[in-house]
Amino acid sequence: MDASPLKTTASYWSVPAEELMRTLQSSAQGLLPEEAEARLKRIGSNDLQESRRHGLLRLFLDRFRSPLLLILIFAATVSVVLRDWADAVIVLGIVMLSAVLSTIQEYRASDAVEKLRSRVASRSKVRRGGSELEIPTTSVVPGDIVLLSAGSLVPADGIVLDSLDCYASQAILTGETFPVIKHAGAVPQDAPVPGRSNCLFMGTSVRSGTATMLVVETARQTIFGRIAESISRNEPENEFERGLKHFGLLLLRIMILVVFSVLVVNLVLQKPAADTLLFAVALAVGLSPELLPAILAVTLSRGAINMASKGVIVRRLNAIENLGSMDVLCTDKTGTLTRGVVRLDRFPDSRGQESPAVLNYAGLNATFQSGMANPLDAAIVESAKTANLSFTGYGKLYEIPYDFVRKCLSVVLIADGADTAVLVTKGALDAVLSRCALVDSADGEVQMDKQMRADIRKRFADWSSEGYRVLGLAVKRIEVRERYGCDDEAEMVFIGFLLFFDPPEPEAAAALAALQQLGVRTTIISGDNRYVVRHVADTVGMTAGRVITGSELTRMRDEALWHLVSTDVVFAEVDPNQKERVILAYRKAGHVVGYLGDGINDVPALQAADVGISVDNAVDVAREAADFVLLRHELELVRQGIDEGRHTFANTLKYIFISTSANFGNMISLAIASLVLPFLPMLAKQVLLNNFMADIPAMGIARDRVDREWETTPHRWDVGFVRNFMIVFGLVSTAFDMLTFSILWWLVGDYPELFRTGWFVESLLTQLFILFVIRTFKPFFQSFPGRFLSMSAVIVSVFTLLLPYSAFGRFMGFVPLPVNVLLAIMAIVIAYIIVSEMTKRSLSRLFQRTAARQ
Repeated sequence: MDASPLKTTASYWSVPAEELMRTLQSSAQGLLPEEAEARLKRIGSNDLQESRRHGLLRLFLDRFRSPLLLILIFAATVSVVLRDWADAVIVLGIVMLSAVLSTIQEYRASDAVEKLRSRVASRSKVRRGGSELEIPTTSVVPGDIVLLSAGSLVPADGIVLDSLDCYASQAILTGETFPVIKHAGAVPQDAPVPGRSNCLFMGTSVRSGTATMLVVETARQTIFGRIAESISRNEPENEFERGLKHFGLLLLRIMILVVFSVLVVNLVLQKPAADTLLFAVALAVGLSPELLPAILAVTLSRGAINMASKGVIVRRLNAIENLGSMDVLCTDKTGTLTRGVVRLDRFPDSRGQESPAVLNYAGLNATFQSGMANPLDAAIVESAKTANLSFTGYGKLYEIPYDFVRKCLSVVLIADGADTAVLVTKGALDAVLSRCALVDSADGEVQMDKQMRADIRKRFADWSSEGYRVLGLAVKRIEVRERYGCDDEAEMVFIGFLLFFDPPEPEAAAALAALQQLGVRTTIISGDNRYVVRHVADTVGMTAGRVITGSELTRMRDEALWHLVSTDVVFAEVDPNQKERVILAYRKAGHVVGYLGDGINDVPALQAADVGISVDNAVDVAREAADFVLLRHELELVRQGIDEGRHTFANTLKYIFISTSANFGNMISLAIASLVLPFLPMLAKQVLLNNFMADIPAMGIARDRVDREWETTPHRWDVGFVRNFMIVFGLVSTAFDMLTFSILWWLVGDYPELFRTGWFVESLLTQLFILFVIRTFKPFFQSFPGRFLSMSAVIVSVFTLLLPYSAFGRFMGFVPLPVNVLLAIMAIVIAYIIVSEMTKRSLSRLFQRTAARQ
């Protein structure tokens, strides 16, 4: 659908705002609510992934895009052509049952996850019918009036109607390092994107100030939408998805080799062509873990629901396995290792004496700045109120917003009736001090010498070592003019310090110890100074051999950093790009790394991490960049999320182990038997029924219990180990199948129906009971499975034993089993379980050694 109600909005940046407003049939009061609803229905959702959630019918039809189901449909078609109506009905019945079961499972999973995601969905403030409302960002339409402030994620493309010191970060579109100012006023039609100073674009964010915006384009009609659609519609694969893909290719190669060999050899031996073709098709399907998509959907959604009940909202399902594999967690200290409740404790002058003048100037700066709301400014304003300070006699002329290079923020103010203005700058101590030539001393403003600078830095270091976050404050008298810039932040007067205290979180030390027990190392990556970071690390019991500063990182080669992150180290005084560099270094060193942050400065690190974690009250752009959103500021929630991630990973891997090892063994056995027996060892419909019935209990894997031993260590996808597991257990299964063939041939001879019945029962029973062995690395009798898995395995086992004696069994080509054959099968099943348990113990030791090396 078209995202603009009218086509005359081309080159809208060059059109006067009043004219564009008329074109979009809007006004300064905003669209009427009913008109906005009508546009939403006509134009569509403001969502680049609008089709992510499909209806029940669409999900059902999508099942038939699976190569496995297409192969089955091909088999049914062959049966119809040969007028084998019974086989055709059976195959199509299995196709429909598989499709319906997996559709219902995935739909329920999708429905549950979408409800969870809606709890942390991005919202936008709009003006409609003269009232200010908060609506889902996906409901924004052309003609809407959007109200933006510092930290807001821009929801669409449009023009600025009015603004106050509005700076936007649009690096995602233009690559510009620094935020750019945005203001009203048309620009030339040929202006490039960076030159459209009157435009705000979807995907960018407001760094400081406020703006009122008229929406012109939404969804895929935006610049960001067109770029995203031209590059890719899919999110990048994570480690687990890559492992699944590689494993799928391995299965495909084995499948093609075995099926082609069986088909050719059986045709050379002049066995019936139609039966041979159907048998080969059944072999292909038999090897495939066809319920894996449904198992994955259910397992992941169940994990997401469980995590939500504990206060963690999953925004990207495919990150759950990564959370379970995470072995390094990086965090900014504020709100996680500390309480996040900041108070202004002291406001001393340059000599360390409490100074009301320092609080007064700090209050002016904090009150008039229009950047992102932050706890430091809130603490200053609160202290100013407590001191009964009033700033009504001042007016604001200009603001030089904070950025992560300058590390300070300045406002230009003028008192009522004054001829000159005052520039007030606060920020990181070194940043402010470097802009000062004078200091306010007992003798008034004097030139600052080296000793004075040294004394100021010593006080700063001493207070920081006590856990205070210390900012510097400077002022400068300046003439009144229209604009000011960073060059004006020079030759200033240093007037004092601001000492903030954010007490350590009492439970942080226990939470860090719990993470350590799970094999997760925690480190700090903070913009705060080295002394504060060291103090917090020591307070919460974090091992920190070294504190690396941003300036040291700048001089450090990548190879040195890759080595450094393998040691006990924390990082201080880093900018957002350096945070990202540290995260990438951990990944390069072979770690699965998570990052916990909630500010604009955390966005690059959140995006670079394997696991991005934010909080529900984070700025929009940080919350959108995260994979998980915590509903409470507690590290304990991260620990619980890791438990759930490992639980999910374990159950997914169980299904892969169980299905592929059993299926691989059966496939090899069927292939060998078809070559040496004078008849097909099992009919195609019997192979498919065997595979389908074995999958019923396997669907309970998503709800199965997980051994606590598994959850105490990070595990990663290892396609080599899964391949070896499949081959070893497959060969064990094949060996017992060969034993079964020999015993059956000895007991029943050339009696195809009885032979097939005996092997069907033995094959299915071994697949059912091997579930209990493979689902745990402990002895199977020491680990209790989930209720659904146990009950369904018992029910299917009973059904299997009764099947040969039923009318449906006769329809499937089965015959009743003599007592001696049944007893032989039971003995084989028991021996198989014992040997499998012994084999598992050997593989378990290998798996534990592999996990330890990771």
